[in-house]
Amino acid sequence: MTEDYRDGNMLAGPLIDVFAVDVTASVAVCAGCRRTDRVATLRVYGRGPGVVARCPGCDSIMMRYAETPHGRWLDMTGTAVLRFDTAGAS
Repeated sequence: MTEDYRDGNMLAGPLIDVFAVDVTASVAVCAGCRRTDRVATLRVYGRGPGVVARCPGCDSIMMRYAETPHGRWLDMTGTAVLRFDTAGAS
């Protein structure tokens, strides 16, 4: 595995169309090692139509996202929990 990655903040653009909030500020729990931290801390790889977000603790794949002619695909199999901040919600 190369060290050619970007942090999870790069997911803000693609995932704003999937979620109604900035997902990078949410907290994700890795299904592999149970590391708990903001999505912005994930290591994101990919330059094509899709990206892979890995846990910085154990390198497990937590999310896969791709845009194809057939739709948008989001696989969160490696994410045990995704918690959104409810501060300011009515």
